[in-house]
Amino acid sequence: MSEYIFNLPDLGEGLVEAEIAEWMVKVGDHVNEEDPIGAMLTDKAAVELSAPVSGKVVSLAGEIGDTIAVGAPMIVFETKGGQQADEEKAVEEKTAPPPPVLGETSQLASASSTVTDAPVKAPTAKVLTSPSVRQHAREANIDLTQIKGSGPRGRILRTDLTAHLGENTVATNKSEPRKAPATAVTEIKVIGLRRKIAERMTQANQEIPHFAYVEEIDITALESLRQHLNGKKAPHEDKLTLLPFLGLALIRVLEQFPQCNALYDSERNVISQHQAVHLGIATQTPDGLKVPVVKHSGSHSLNGLAGEIRRVATAARENTAKRDELMGSTITITSLGKHGGIVSTPVINLPEVAIIGVNKAVERPVVVNGQVVIRTIMNLSSSFDHRFVDGYDAAMMIQALKSMLEQPACIFITE
Repeated sequence: MSEYIFNLPDLGEGLVEAEIAEWMVKVGDHVNEEDPIGAMLTDKAAVELSAPVSGKVVSLAGEIGDTIAVGAPMIVFETKGGQQADEEKAVEEKTAPPPPVLGETSQLASASSTVTDAPVKAPTAKVLTSPSVRQHAREANIDLTQIKGSGPRGRILRTDLTAHLGENTVATNKSEPRKAPATAVTEIKVIGLRRKIAERMTQANQEIPHFAYVEEIDITALESLRQHLNGKKAPHEDKLTLLPFLGLALIRVLEQFPQCNALYDSERNVISQHQAVHLGIATQTPDGLKVPVVKHSGSHSLNGLAGEIRRVATAARENTAKRDELMGSTITITSLGKHGGIVSTPVINLPEVAIIGVNKAVERPVVVNGQVVIRTIMNLSSSFDHRFVDGYDAAMMIQALKSMLEQPACIFITE
């Protein structure tokens, strides 16, 4: 018998450390080569790791939420004699391939030995899913191999697990008596993406003097146009939501207000105004709030932008977004859809200087030309960094956006 030390591999993008998001093994477990053993969290995504050898788990480097440096020991395996030596010899004979792509949690990385770094191996996971789904399945004592995934390549999504749990709950409730009211208190350690969100929200509120501006928009004409365009789509085609219309209108308006399409570098004390609009789409996921990005959003048509918004939001929810798709936004749109309420106070997505919040659309009576009529009204609740966007400019930008949304033909007219 001998020991094989699994060192945290280089996860790319110049990262020097990562947080333990999940352990899929415990001390004493026997694993086979390429079995999932854990997941590490970087700034933007979780990356699953697989066992580089077969053997018994002797020790783990830390607990969930702990940080490990790249190259530091992560897991020690007890293996059959000579296995690590053979691995080291193989490493000396060939060059390691590139590091794994971040954000693709189905991608598995191999480890380094104690002497030289071993190459990152190709993913061969038995079950494709995210670390959070895997953890929920373990807590519910669910065998993921018994669930058919509806995602790409059979990937098990959160909805697949929820549906499976729902079927089991219905079957169980038929035979179980009513339970007494629960009195237990569950403590949940704030780790991973939730901790990152907490840190960024705290930083944004501490550093940015938010200026909020709320305006109501009459979207009756816009909603009529949207329904007309959707009516011309084939049954299998995705229907248009309000977001791509808002996105295109915002892109046009920002040409007049470049100070709102900007990033602030606090270390250099420099504002960078961008000509291209890299549109962030705040997306609620099972793991928390993420902001996938549609790069160069102004280059898309209405349907093209709608498709890109749908694609990046889906990738964020399913935890398949690449690292590059989760960074680089210059302004963000956030919407709670039908749960949007009438007013909200969105927190600016650092290092941006503006965020556009969408509230729900409702029909209500308003006065038009002296007559009371029913119109579809939607509020925009937006926030600006008051250090760099004056209140007057913020108000003028939203008024320009209001004018364009209320006369939707203007969205498609370029001079």
